[in-house]
Amino acid sequence: MISVQSVDGIAVVRLEHGKVNALDLELCQAIAETFRGIDARAVVLTGAGPAFSAGVDLWRVLDGGAGYVSAFIPALVDAFAAVFTCDRPVVAAINGHAIAGGCVLAAACDYRIMAAGRIGIPEMLVGVPFPAAALDIVEHAFGHVEARRLAYTGELVSADAALAQGLVDETVAHDVLQERAVAHDALQERAVAHAARLAGSIPPPTFATTKRHLNSLPGPLPYDDEVVRLWQERVADGWIAAYMQRTVGRSST
Repeated sequence: MISVQSVDGIAVVRLEHGKVNALDLELCQAIAETFRGIDARAVVLTGAGPAFSAGVDLWRVLDGGAGYVSAFIPALVDAFAAVFTCDRPVVAAINGHAIAGGCVLAAACDYRIMAAGRIGIPEMLVGVPFPAAALDIVEHAFGHVEARRLAYTGELVSADAALAQGLVDETVAHDVLQERAVAHDALQERAVAHAARLAGSIPPPTFATTKRHLNSLPGPLPYDDEVVRLWQERVADGWIAAYMQRTVGRSST
């Protein structure tokens, strides 16, 4: 589900969950547990396969119903919070699609390097709202105007557009003919190098304190009971199922 590899004292945390690292209850719990147990100078967060994370596993939401939603939303918020509040430097190595919850995970990192795929938060098109904490993190990372535009349009943008719009800090050229493993290696090397610079050039307590000040949000990272209720309603009224059938179909999960 998650692998952790030490590279020059940097923890490379790799999501390895299904075809596209979709966020379900167990993966969210594993992300929170992993980040709260990190013992390394810095962290690189990346994904295995063609995606960084394609977001919430909506089929699992449909299969689990209201009870699953009640357990899942708090776990989702907890996963975002664990990444966002990690006191080490955290670099996102975005190897492929970072969609919806995957985009929020990337936004929760301190620095973002993107090689391929698309990034954005189309959750409103699915018919459900993000928890307030997720939108707070997106707004913190991308700014209010850009966060609002992304949320209302559901637009998914390429790596080059993401760089131009300030969603990522740099890109790594990705030749579609290049072997995926080679592309992943180049991205990871760049991300590890940047994480090492952050960890090596700033005393850890200074970094941790400054990050805590920079990442200060109004109040705790909450989840809203209304968000849970609306997710449950969209399960019951068929909106999520209709969206999934229009966009991916059951066979692609």
